[in-house]
This record gives sequence, C-alpha cells and structure tokens, in this order.
Amino acid sequence: MRARARTPTFTALLLVALLGLAGCGRPRTAERASVPGDGPALAATVTHVVDGDTFDVEVAGTTERVRLLGIDTPETVKPDHPVDCYGPEASARTKALLPAGTRVLLQRDQEARDRYGRLLVYAWLADGTFVNGSLVRDGYADTLSIEPNTAHRADLSALRAEAKGARRGLWGSCPDDG
Repeated sequence: MRARARTPTFTALLLVALLGLAGCGRPRTAERASVPGDGPALAATVTHVVDGDTFDVEVAGTTERVRLLGIDTPETVKPDHPVDCYGPEASARTKALLPAGTRVLLQRDQEARDRYGRLLVYAWLADGTFVNGSLVRDGYADTLSIEPNTAHRADLSALRAEAKGARRGLWGSCPDDG
C-alpha cells in the first residue's frame, strides 16, 4: 500500500524532471533568450502594431504603448520623415509576429519609459520566441544600444552580425546599410 501511495508522487516528479530536461538540449540563442531574472515579467495582450518596433498592449485593463529595446526598425510613421527602405517590410513582420490578441511577456531593463512615454521592453511570445532578437536575426531591425538599457546587447549584436553577413532583409535590400 505504501509503494502505491508513492507512485503518483514519483510519477509527477519524474514528469517534471523530464520536462525540465527537454529544453536542455536546445542551444540558447538570443532568438529564444530566457526572460531575465532581474525583474518580473509583465503579461500583456497586443492590441495594435504601430510600426516595426512599437506596439500597443493591454495590461491590467490599461492600454500602454511599448517600444522594443535594443533594436531600431526603419521608419514608416515618423512625422515629417519619409518612409525608410525596408520600413513597410519591418512593420509587416512585426504585425505577423504580434497580431492583435497575442499574449506576450514584457521585461523592462533599467529605464521604464522613453521621452515619449512609451514603456521600454524586451518581448517574448508564449512559445519562448524573443521578439526583439527575431526581428534582428531576420534582418528587419538593426541594433540600437542606449545606456543603461543594454541587458541583451551582446545577443542582439551577434544576431545583427549574422543577419548582415547573410545579407538578410534590410542588409541585402537597402543602400548605405553600414
């Protein structure tokens, strides 16, 4: 009888251990970076994508405009500024990654907001995809490192080098791509 009572507990522990090990064989890349442990992640729902690096979310009944940290996509909606090369493609990619209703985890870095009042974040999809890293890796965004918000600078820089070397996205489509 005692052995039978332990079986469900043992099975549960074994299942937890196996699930934990399932992710251990996958290399950790910036595209699937872990949510940093420095602060709490904020669960939110995407309501609208403004452009390639800015979108709106609903969190705790409030709508917030957010700006993805560590990246810069070509402009499409900046007042008194022409649409940049690869801007429409970057906006379309972000809209495809973050359609309205998508649940995301948002993580701040050192500063909470920029001068426009936007929440500054790194974003992850439910499947673990690091949105900021995905946009850089696929050539839809360049890196933009502004102190003190640099938690993922090294990962994003490595993805930029990979995208640029492969001439992905804006790196193969735009003149003067630096």
